[in-house]
Amino acid sequence: MGFLDNAKDKLSELSDQHPDQVESLSDQAIERGGDAADSATGEKYADHVDQAQTRADGMIGER
Repeated sequence: MGFLDNAKDKLSELSDQHPDQVESLSDQAIERGGDAADSATGEKYADHVDQAQTRADGMIGER
């Protein structure tokens, strides 16, 4: 088993143990990413960015 496999297993274990923290951090990351995209495009694609944020949050979601 390689380094990345070990890291993946450890992250999976930690996410199972702390689902609320993972959800909170993922929400923050999605929000910041959307804000960065809006800033970079002058909010020209804000509706598309919002839709992508909603889909990403749904894909990650709570287990």
